[in-house]
Amino acid sequence: MAGAHVYVYGIIRAGHELPPGRQGVGSPPARLRKLCERSLAAVVSEAPDSLLARRRDLLAHQETLLALADEGPVLPMRFGVVSPDESAVAKRLAEGEQEHLDTLERLAGRLEMNLKVFSVEDGLADLVREDATVRRLREAAQRRPGYEASVRLGEAVAAGLQRRAAAAAAEALRLLTPLSEATAPGPDVPGCVRNISFLVPRHAVDAFRSEATRCATRLVSHAEVRVSGPLPCFSFVPAATHDGAPAAAGH
Repeated sequence: MAGAHVYVYGIIRAGHELPPGRQGVGSPPARLRKLCERSLAAVVSEAPDSLLARRRDLLAHQETLLALADEGPVLPMRFGVVSPDESAVAKRLAEGEQEHLDTLERLAGRLEMNLKVFSVEDGLADLVREDATVRRLREAAQRRPGYEASVRLGEAVAAGLQRRAAAAAAEALRLLTPLSEATAPGPDVPGCVRNISFLVPRHAVDAFRSEATRCATRLVSHAEVRVSGPLPCFSFVPAATHDGAPAAAGH
């Protein structure tokens, strides 16, 4: 196997056992194994000849990481990281040993929760009641319909709905942040006014989820609040670690 391409799931401590019965990506599913180097190990499998972001493989990747996290901290790789051979993985483990150990210690007993907040168009009636500018433009468009009046009204409505959603996001953050140890902004998502991840102690995940559900219910007229998790701690490891660079690359 030394010369074969290997698919990399994440980095763990060398004494961390693999979850029994868990299978990896590919068709048929690949067998998971540990590749140990000093005090660390990479969880790997044989790399499929063709790797696409199919639902089955995405789930196999994420569920492997979550199963590993049940028994100890794990530094997750993004889906699709493939190393040219085992020696390249071992070299990376050796070069980053202390940094990886420090990050594993920081992630021990913690999981990631994600919050996304979207504006909602069905909040228009409330917006008209609350926003004098929108109300004035709407009345003007009704009195003298036309393209320019419609554009001005549309822009004012979109901006007003965004403001309401942003206020809802700020309120959700105020309530949820104390239940976490750290936060990290996520990438832009179309229609999303706030995308943020939380590093949450495992014992606080249920309380976090319950508070998030209460937030979503209370803020439903202002925004759509979506919370997902628990997730592998992708947002709280160095980008070069979970992307697999430079020793590994997308295959």
